Amino acid sequence: MTSPLGHRFDRAHTDDLIRYITASPSPYHAVAVAAERLAAAGFRQAVETEPWEGGPGGRYLVRGGALIAWFVPEGATGPTGFRIVGAHTDSPNLRVKPRPDTGRVGWRQVAVELYGGTLLNTWLDRDLGLSGRLALRDGGEQLVHIDRPLLRVPQLAIHLDRAVNEGMTLDKQHHMTPVWGLGPVVEGDLVEYVAKEAGVAPGDVAGWDLMVHDVQPPAYLGRDRELLAAARLDNLVSVHAGLAALLTAAASDGLAHVPVLAAFDHEEVGSASTTGAGGPLLENTLRRVVGSQHWDNQARAFADTLCLSSDVGHAVHPNYAERHDPDHHPLPNGGPILKVNANQRYATDGKGRAVWAAACERAGVPWQTFVSRNSIPCGTTIGPITATRLGVETVDVGIPTLSMHSARELCGASDPYLLASAMNAFLES
Repeated sequence: MTSPLGHRFDRAHTDDLIRYITASPSPYHAVAVAAERLAAAGFRQAVETEPWEGGPGGRYLVRGGALIAWFVPEGATGPTGFRIVGAHTDSPNLRVKPRPDTGRVGWRQVAVELYGGTLLNTWLDRDLGLSGRLALRDGGEQLVHIDRPLLRVPQLAIHLDRAVNEGMTLDKQHHMTPVWGLGPVVEGDLVEYVAKEAGVAPGDVAGWDLMVHDVQPPAYLGRDRELLAAARLDNLVSVHAGLAALLTAAASDGLAHVPVLAAFDHEEVGSASTTGAGGPLLENTLRRVVGSQHWDNQARAFADTLCLSSDVGHAVHPNYAERHDPDHHPLPNGGPILKVNANQRYATDGKGRAVWAAACERAGVPWQTFVSRNSIPCGTTIGPITATRLGVETVDVGIPTLSMHSARELCGASDPYLLASAMNAFLES
């Protein structure tokens, strides 16, 4: 297996991140593309309803928009602990409702529901595609990726709201419904159209999980092209980095632990699902790995386990610097960030800081620290959830970004590679 981190040219890693983001407009696509890369590297799929084989080598499990992948090194004898990189595949967006066909005053529209903490105004006046999956009557599923301008959420002209620049208020029910044509509303029209685009007979579709995405491709930005603008940096940058780090670790010798990538769905809405970090998917997977290897002490394996929870964080904003802690101003291309919160919104403690510092030192990677301003509570991640469910030391990290939860976010072009390098040092520690 070749190593994706085989050289120090970070732009090559970011070029590959661009390809990954472009191919992954939904969590289901993010998982499918990652699974293809794992299979190409010699990993074998583990099916939950079938027995799992033991022995060395790489395996991966797919469930909906979640993926767990791991590599058992040669000569591993139980109990062997795990080194886990955790991330999530979902992003805030607009998702198609169960009865999607709607419209008024001669316009055909698509009824959508808001998913996660969406920055509503960033979805206005964008060319939007449609992606996700179709559930078929025979129990199968078909991925959908319509990557061309299909929908648009049109903003009201300033002539009809002269005070819009003094403060815009968007009604989530009335103002966020995209248009996709003219004419009368026809029940079943959208699903029939999507089914045909996916090469499926409309009558074979029993259900769907569809969402809109910005069709503008990722792009380098700035005078020196030192920034990256893209959709879904939150949190595909971490999934992609974790995948590269795992594949590199699997190609190395002398691993003392089992490296794991855990990419969950539904983090943006609380992680409480069968594919979210709040469910038993990771715990059950690790227990089955221990069992399939015939290691005799599961508790000891978990006691020797560490988790790196990776999600994007906030770079200091030049137009709103007062909203950041005055002594913590992470900048793009300054290296990944360690995320700290005394109230356990992040899982990092002093021991976790030492673990992260050691990984970055081994990788030769600079790093920064993020903590929120006391008067502005921070968000949270899968870190505290994973620490609680598994009872393992967990560290929260990420890269600094601007425009988090926007339809299009911004990061440093070098930071994705630096994050992947630190992850690889952690997995190989």
